[in-house]
Amino acid sequence: MTTTQQAPRTYEVRTYGCAMNVHDSERLTGLLEGAGYVPADGSDPDVVVFNTCAVRENADNKLYGNLGILNEKKMENPDILVAVGGCLAQKDRDTIVKKAPWVDVVFGTHNIGSLPTLLERARHNHEAQVEILEALETFPSDLPTKRDSTYSGMVSISVGCNNTCTFCIVPSLRGKEKDRRPGEILGEIEALVAEGVIEITLLGQNVNTYGVEFGDKGAFAKLLKACGDIKGLERVRFTSPHPAAFTDDVIDAMAQTHNVMPQLHMPLQSGSDKVLKEMRRSYRSEKYLGILDRVRAQIPNAAITTDIIVGFPGETEEDFLETMRVVQQARFAAAYTYQYSKRPGTPAGEMENQIPKSVVQDRYERLMALVNEMALKENQAQVGKTAEVLVAYEGRKDGATSRMSGRTPENRLVHFELPTNVERPRPGDVVTVKITDAAPYHLLADDTSVFAVRKTIAGAAWDAAEAAACATPSSDANGKATVSLGLPTIGKAVH
Repeated sequence: MTTTQQAPRTYEVRTYGCAMNVHDSERLTGLLEGAGYVPADGSDPDVVVFNTCAVRENADNKLYGNLGILNEKKMENPDILVAVGGCLAQKDRDTIVKKAPWVDVVFGTHNIGSLPTLLERARHNHEAQVEILEALETFPSDLPTKRDSTYSGMVSISVGCNNTCTFCIVPSLRGKEKDRRPGEILGEIEALVAEGVIEITLLGQNVNTYGVEFGDKGAFAKLLKACGDIKGLERVRFTSPHPAAFTDDVIDAMAQTHNVMPQLHMPLQSGSDKVLKEMRRSYRSEKYLGILDRVRAQIPNAAITTDIIVGFPGETEEDFLETMRVVQQARFAAAYTYQYSKRPGTPAGEMENQIPKSVVQDRYERLMALVNEMALKENQAQVGKTAEVLVAYEGRKDGATSRMSGRTPENRLVHFELPTNVERPRPGDVVTVKITDAAPYHLLADDTSVFAVRKTIAGAAWDAAEAAACATPSSDANGKATVSLGLPTIGKAVH
């Protein structure tokens, strides 16, 4: 008697939203692969997981539009399972199943570790499984992980937020701030470096309040300094601080710690003091600009980015012009700009004087023109300088342009030309390039006269992961066979 072995079930994770969502999706892929699923890699998956965002109204529309497409797939193949998690699931709960009854699993932000069990239960019972918890069950960082990158990792230091910004739905979806202990965070970073990671990003809804749970107001600055003691860790970034909680000890830690990068993402939201008050942002424009001045006094080459909302309820033309003034004065390297989105359950959603769409659109376009102008000026100032670029996976146009791409310490995107007869650098290696041209969102480095490659442990990890994936031997720079680093959980996840 012969038996046929059933092929493993395949999955696809589609991620919408912020860096925290990407971090959570890495945990979801780790959980699925731990349960025996394998990536679909372009074929029709057996399981589709949506990890959603709820910050913008169009997030709802995007999700339900994609769910409609999947309904057609499910009619062709009823065995396909569809799961919806993340912030939109936390917000809409049973509504998702009512609007899209073909969804099999709905899970929230607090219990992503339940996904494999819920999928199995849905398959067995042939009915939707909805499980939304009101408090964090397991800290996401404690879950199995399949990271997207061999050279870079995201490390969550806290989840949730204790602020009450009137436009923001996040506190109601992620809950109150929960902090990890410093030892756990540093242990995770050290483990990542041991796997070949040379760049980490510390994540939190408000990293500057890190330590509130265990009563240490200086905990975040101490954490940054401790990162400086981790051998092999070359680049440390963080997102997102809140201007109201940003303190000078963090600036000192940034300036004094060799591997903390000269980059700061500092959400502005509005340059109008009146609007900031209505937003409950607990700072005013002059305080905000004062923070930037103090950062640049200690870190002159710091690249500062921001978030800005246009069209908040009651925003006048004078309020908007105040935002334009602050943007001009701040000299942002980049800005993530948003048209105000009315979210149910937020105080701003109930405010009078909602701004007409045409007015919001006009202001948005004027702001974008200024943001691009300032970003271009900041990038043009880099022309002629040399820069160390951490090589990334190939960019969308790299094949067509014969270039490779990566990021500077300031997190500027650089597309660089390879000299002829030079060994191609690996993702995770560091190259020295000369900047030759600038655009608002990227730099070009086509002068190969100073080009140099520095091989890193991250590049070696990439080699090992590629060899493991292809089941082929890898070799080092001298042609000697390298030993696999045992990184089966590292590779590009499907989002």
